[in-house]
Amino acid sequence: MPSFELSEEHRDLRDWVHGFASDVIRPAAAEWDEREETPWPILQEAAKIELYNFETLASFWGDESGLSMPLVNEELFWGDGGIGMAIFGTTLAVAGIFSSGTPDQMVEFIPQCYGDVDDPKVGAFCSSEPESGSDVGAMRTRAVYDSARDQWTLSGQKAWATNGGIANIHVVQAVVDPSLGTKGQAAFVVPPGTPGLESTRKIKKMGLRASHTADVFLDDVVVPGSCLLGGKEKLDERLARARSGERSQGSAAMRTFEMSRPTVGSQAIGIARAAYEYALEYAKDRVAFGRPIIDNQSISFTLADMKTEIDAARLLVWRAAWMGRNDVPFTAGEGSMSKLKAGRVAVWSTERAIQILGGAGYSREHPVERMHRDAKIYDIFEGTEQIQQLVIARAISGRHLA
Repeated sequence: MPSFELSEEHRDLRDWVHGFASDVIRPAAAEWDEREETPWPILQEAAKIELYNFETLASFWGDESGLSMPLVNEELFWGDGGIGMAIFGTTLAVAGIFSSGTPDQMVEFIPQCYGDVDDPKVGAFCSSEPESGSDVGAMRTRAVYDSARDQWTLSGQKAWATNGGIANIHVVQAVVDPSLGTKGQAAFVVPPGTPGLESTRKIKKMGLRASHTADVFLDDVVVPGSCLLGGKEKLDERLARARSGERSQGSAAMRTFEMSRPTVGSQAIGIARAAYEYALEYAKDRVAFGRPIIDNQSISFTLADMKTEIDAARLLVWRAAWMGRNDVPFTAGEGSMSKLKAGRVAVWSTERAIQILGGAGYSREHPVERMHRDAKIYDIFEGTEQIQQLVIARAISGRHLA
């Protein structure tokens, strides 16, 4: 196992992102939560300092310790969950292209996910559907190939797509061979302005309101063969292996989620830490019955538990991030452990923060109610709490549990 003592470069990176979160994100958090709109001016500010572009993201991914990504995400989401997701939501589309695409596809499509400083763009990864969220095997969106024209036609509906409909680049998961289940799926890029892709319903959410979430409809969307991530030859080889019963590395959607789970866990930790720090300072300042409420054992012990749980969750995330970056197998579902624990800690810690503030915590005059609303989704998206338990249980038991 590596040492998790942060290097000087890691500390500088953390402090740089923390400064942006403190100076730019936090002052705007309540406004954009109320507006429930993508904070384009803040994306532009992030682009100006080169926090929002692929080159910087690639440097985070390239860190052999695996710690850069969780460090950056924890600080961004410490600033605000909704704005943090608005900035980092594009990464899921980029991860989809990066995990399945050819070098030429990465060069062509990834920069289009970000745009430039003068005109920032976002990307969307479209996997979930109305009838298939965690159950990717129930996916219905189809992709049909026309060999004479070397083009694919995509038809179906996607749900809960971050940046869906407003994205410059949509990465769409679709079924190419229904008989193979998840092994018969592939990922496609839908370039800007492609006819047939529409989003008519933006979802009004409990939390992460500054991040756009929507349904995406694909009505005979035609894309050239070059938009199949990985290419036709690689797809045919993979399908042939699946038909022969050979084990595969899993679907493109699952590979994308596997790459992202520790990162998602670090986002939850950022929200939990923000709530803990706010409650700690409030408890020091708030006087009741003639003394600061932190002097009450029930309050101080709750804060001690919050700090302990947050630090424990962070270590699970860092371990999983290091393992993923260094190709160490998740033999006990360590990636899912990190996301499961971090999500639970975020929900519990933000709820405890509200309790420590009492009636004030239930008011929008304090940010902990927003943090609690933002935290709850971490028990649900990118694999629910129960799906993470299933992954871990299968890993430790060696059995195919249902």
